[in-house]
Amino acid sequence: MAKSNGQALPILIAGGGIGGLAAAHALARKGLAVRVLEQAAEFREIGAGIQLGPNVFRALERLGLKEAVLADAHRPPGLEMRCALTGERVTRIPLHESGFEKRFQQPYAVTHRHDLHSVFINACKSNNLITLETSRAVEDFQQDDAGVTVILQSGERIRGRALIGCDGMWSKVRDKVVGDGKPLVSGHIAYRAVLTRKEVPDDLWTPDMVLWAGPRTHLVHYPLRRAAIYNLVAVFHSKRYVEGWNAEADPGELWAHFEGQRPEVLRMLERIETWRMWVLCDREPVKEWSKGRVTLLGDAAHPMLQ
Repeated sequence: MAKSNGQALPILIAGGGIGGLAAAHALARKGLAVRVLEQAAEFREIGAGIQLGPNVFRALERLGLKEAVLADAHRPPGLEMRCALTGERVTRIPLHESGFEKRFQQPYAVTHRHDLHSVFINACKSNNLITLETSRAVEDFQQDDAGVTVILQSGERIRGRALIGCDGMWSKVRDKVVGDGKPLVSGHIAYRAVLTRKEVPDDLWTPDMVLWAGPRTHLVHYPLRRAAIYNLVAVFHSKRYVEGWNAEADPGELWAHFEGQRPEVLRMLERIETWRMWVLCDREPVKEWSKGRVTLLGDAAHPMLQ
């Protein structure tokens, strides 16, 4: 039986993405029971590559998951920036030299979002304090002095000690905590794709993380999964708006923005048959994203631009 003050109730987490699962794992390590409510029919991460800086690994180390993440990650020897019009190298930051390691004490790596998500899924599944539930779309909540009642789209009500809204850019929890409407279109759109190693011409393949900077555009590419696949992200200015972030992209719009750039850039873009796109959104800063026993995390709290 739950205690009247709500201390025996689980903490509820709306959303089973990277942030929601990381929060669940961290809370369970403190001995707290957690229920993760994911609206999709399965726990999965849609996306491509993600760069992990030293601060992330400092946090992963605290969570006991640093080595698990590094097992599938790629550690580039350097970060390179080139001009997309002239081909000139603007700068290169070596990552495997003693100066970098001495300064930051943690590595820099790149990984596939799915692989990062899988590390957290596996950690959560191995902890009996965490309950993972799918097809549970959080629509609303009510709170009182003793706890929070989450209301699902189905009408079912779930009682918890507190609620963490990790339900993304279009968060229903944020609607009630902050109430600032839809996210703002930033004016940038990102196309992303993944190639196999054999699809990348040998003269274009590099173990580095490379950014080609052009006029109101940039292209980023780097290997993933121990260099077995190659991640590409092309970003340009656009006022287009599509809710969500996994729509099939129009190659014509991409080519119009990258016209006239270096052959290395164009040849890399030519290798892609199907692009997926997402619109980069922003929000005005708010003084707080907590209300009583409810708080926000990740894109629900503060969506990030590049």
